[in-house]
Amino acid sequence: MSSAVRLARGLGALVLAGTATGLAAAPAHAEEYRYWSFWTADAAAHGGGGWTYATEGPSTARPADGAVAGFRFTVSADSARAAKPRAAADFDAVCGGTKAADGRKRVAVVLDFGTAADAPKGETPPAARTECVRVPEDASAGDALAAVAAPLRYDSSALLCAISGYPETGCAEQAGGSSGGASDRSPGSGGSAAPEGGASGSGAGGPSAGLIGGIAAVAVLGAAAVWQARRRRG
Repeated sequence: MSSAVRLARGLGALVLAGTATGLAAAPAHAEEYRYWSFWTADAAAHGGGGWTYATEGPSTARPADGAVAGFRFTVSADSARAAKPRAAADFDAVCGGTKAADGRKRVAVVLDFGTAADAPKGETPPAARTECVRVPEDASAGDALAAVAAPLRYDSSALLCAISGYPETGCAEQAGGSSGGASDRSPGSGGSAAPEGGASGSGAGGPSAGLIGGIAAVAVLGAAAVWQARRRRG
């Protein structure tokens, strides 16, 4: 192996190592939003099943008898980091004393208004609570919510902004920003509390510029070494 090739490989390793170090030190800049997230647990969750971030908004989700619908006010950048309701998704604990009725279904509604740290400036989150509601068989999760947690507030895009009047203002605005209106980019996925389904999350995607630059530098050095070695042999 020629000295040029060895030098190129050594420099390439240094560039790649430097790139990796830079990537490790680079902070994430995902924007966080303050909003109502929507969670579900199916009728098989009796006894405290786990929460699942909903794949559609509450006005289109049609829970079956024995299902649990959870709502948590949270601050996060996307659904993967959204906080779940702190109460268990336990239908029996909420609706165990409510009998079934013909033509109606029972839905356990879990309301978690979040923490003081999540609250908009000047507001205090109400205490978490659970409600059991009997609604028509074709009712949506939004219908069940409206039966026990009025007043609800929606924005012009039908995004659920407030439950039981909380928060008083704002709708999915960036955390730390003003609470006067909705942000132009809503958080989460279809499982956010948007009745029509929310917009996609705002997490950064694709390879970083530093990673691309490091790979390109290694490629250039390697090509130069090969060219120089062939030139010398010729």
